[in-house]
Amino acid sequence: MITEQNVTNAGGVKSLDNSPNLFTISDLSRVWIVCDVYENDLPTVRVGDTADIHLTAYPDRALKGRINNIAVILDPALRTAKVRIEVANPGLLRIGMFVTATFHGHTTETRAVVPAAAVLHLHDRDLVYVPVESGRFERREVIGGQMLAEHTQELRSGLKPGERIVANALVFQNTVEQ
Repeated sequence: MITEQNVTNAGGVKSLDNSPNLFTISDLSRVWIVCDVYENDLPTVRVGDTADIHLTAYPDRALKGRINNIAVILDPALRTAKVRIEVANPGLLRIGMFVTATFHGHTTETRAVVPAAAVLHLHDRDLVYVPVESGRFERREVIGGQMLAEHTQELRSGLKPGERIVANALVFQNTVEQ
């Protein structure tokens, strides 16, 4: 693909002068995506980690890439480092496009996953009901995460994996109130 053209139609060209290249031809089958990563997020980003690339122009498409360089100098105004991701281009990516990258590092976290109906959304808070003793239940505040497949939701905090909960918080609350 021609990515730069320094000659126009009917323009004269001399072969002996030091003129710039007439055309620049680039192979865009694999491209670099350069992202700004904030200084406090740098410890979780490493060369070789994978990234999901979400295109602003094509919100329904996601691409996979791999980090192949992290700049050693921070931008002093933004407090960010340039992170370069190499990705196969299926023909959608154009020079200058905006994308969002989600990095997948090597750190692992274990989080609770519950039925989405188990989380009660009440006044900007997420709550679940947990059995405590002899038929009693405790309402516990949690911090919800992503919605997952099969009507489940991850919880970022407030509940440990393996803890028992009420599967349908709204039905439970309505039953208790009656």
